[in-house]
Amino acid sequence: MTDPAPQGIRDVAVVVPAHNEDQHIGKALSALRAAADALNKARPDIRLRMTVVLDSCTDRSAEITAAYVTGDARFSLIEVALRSTGASRGFGFRSALAACHPINAGDLWLANTDADSAVPENWLVRQVELADNGADAILGSVEPDPDDVDPAVLRRWLELHPFRENHQHIYGANFGVRGSAYLAVGGFPMLRAHEDRVLVERLRSRGFQVVATDSIRVLTSGRTHARAPEGFAAYLRALGAELPAVTG
Repeated sequence: MTDPAPQGIRDVAVVVPAHNEDQHIGKALSALRAAADALNKARPDIRLRMTVVLDSCTDRSAEITAAYVTGDARFSLIEVALRSTGASRGFGFRSALAACHPINAGDLWLANTDADSAVPENWLVRQVELADNGADAILGSVEPDPDDVDPAVLRRWLELHPFRENHQHIYGANFGVRGSAYLAVGGFPMLRAHEDRVLVERLRSRGFQVVATDSIRVLTSGRTHARAPEGFAAYLRALGAELPAVTG
């Protein structure tokens, strides 16, 4: 059963898994900082923490992240050796839940994006608004960055993923969930891929309110060399393979 009356959000914890993202993570953290500033301005009563989970990084990702941690107390970093976006994401969520103890998990909002993605300025403000209106999970939309994706692949992607409210898509780069709902369904399952989809299925099956929205669209990398075996880049590459006019 779900909570009879969802509680207002008092704490927000953002988790950003990262593996060798030094070409993108600076832009990602800059956008996240702007979203954090907007939330602090709109809701100064909410406590905010942002954690980058650096997974087996061998490039400059840690150095870039450390500069944000040094310059902004809202940021922190954790280094792990899991070699899995899903496992890194789950580790970050568990750490956020542990850090908020003994705060009621119903007061905590867990938000996730990726280190190759740039969130909009209203990203956190809008999630808190929806959560305070009863949402237990939020599925945001994403748009491949037109600067690094083949135009034909982008056109095909947009045909299959129209921007609208109540969409049917689940993206790890744009996802939020109430802490109590996350715990009630056992958190992210230990899977090689699609752990976010399984989590959402479990939330829906338990009667939690899942809201899909295009009001917090995230710009994400349009690269087609995959980091996750069945992730976004792999999907874009598969779309490209279906288009005879697209080469390379």
